[in-house]
Amino acid sequence: MTIGQLQIGNRQVGPGWPVFVIAEVAQAHDGSLGMAHAFVEMVAKAGADAIKFQTHIAAAESSPDEPWRVQFSQQDVSRYDYWRRMEFTEDQWRGLKRHAAERGLIFLSSPFSIRAVELLARLDVPAWKVASGEVNNPLLLERMAAARRPMLLSSGMSTHAELNAAVALLRRQQIQLGVFQCTTAYPCPPERLGLDQIGALRDRHACPVGLSDHSGTIYAGLAAAALGADMVEVHVTMSRDMFGPDVSASVTGDELRQLVTGCQFIRRALACPTDKDAVAGELQQARRTFGKSLVAAHDLTCGTVLCRAHLDARKPGTGIPANQLDRVLGRRLRRDVAAGTQLATDHWQDAAAPPAAVGRSGGIPQAERSGTA
Repeated sequence: MTIGQLQIGNRQVGPGWPVFVIAEVAQAHDGSLGMAHAFVEMVAKAGADAIKFQTHIAAAESSPDEPWRVQFSQQDVSRYDYWRRMEFTEDQWRGLKRHAAERGLIFLSSPFSIRAVELLARLDVPAWKVASGEVNNPLLLERMAAARRPMLLSSGMSTHAELNAAVALLRRQQIQLGVFQCTTAYPCPPERLGLDQIGALRDRHACPVGLSDHSGTIYAGLAAAALGADMVEVHVTMSRDMFGPDVSASVTGDELRQLVTGCQFIRRALACPTDKDAVAGELQQARRTFGKSLVAAHDLTCGTVLCRAHLDARKPGTGIPANQLDRVLGRRLRRDVAAGTQLATDHWQDAAAPPAAVGRSGGIPQAERSGTA
């Protein structure tokens, strides 16, 4: 099966490329343009590939009777009022996108209405991130597909059938796509992360896959990278003391930096299969330093037929390796050997003594057993 790749801005995403790390700001800016720009700085310093916002236009996506998911805001009478407070103007969004580009970040934002799609299309965003709740919205999907940009689907609330339908719609439009395993829970407990779905989604859809994580930790993202995820998305917060509904499901700037570094480390490790024989060959000096050689366990006299009781293994590994024990057993010494001496082939006669000879003496000559040798 050939897994496709994505081109998002100047980044290649897919097998063989670094994990694409997206920092999701969502509404963590709480309607403050200055705070939104501060997040751009924080995410850039952490080394993520992309920063993602959400573009809300209340009148185009909601209605005054929309219920609260969680009544968290003390200043907004309704959920609709909250969405209005989260709005930025087109020029403000353009400024955020420009700031992100100046800091080496790809700017993404999830649209929640066709008007939002049109706004972001005018900004020339390089890809669409489809929020979990919009996967079942063909009106929005078709409008995004018309812009001919890659699309990243989040599956947080989707059944397999629903996700299959969305993927099929985009495949008919010949759109490059990626799919995120996601569970819409804030924070998401470990047992509901669905890490097992990363491989399943890749097998099912033959496209780059990732984890959109709401656990509030870096552990899930690192685990996803180790399982071969091509993308990892996490919510971010300036501090766990900040206000907002997603703080408990977010990572801090320092944690984001650790996640980015960890994903890079893991991806490099997975990209380099290990040839144990070649590695052992490269580590000959270490093998000599840490390996052990066969030595005389105690003083041995000329004529001794070597058995296990005569032998010990000690560093360094510059003599006969301990794993060549069978090569030494049964050899008859041609001269005395002091305790602790590394054994060498010139210590014995060419031919090994018959096994019976070793057995008759019990392996240790009588003089040695009595301590009179």
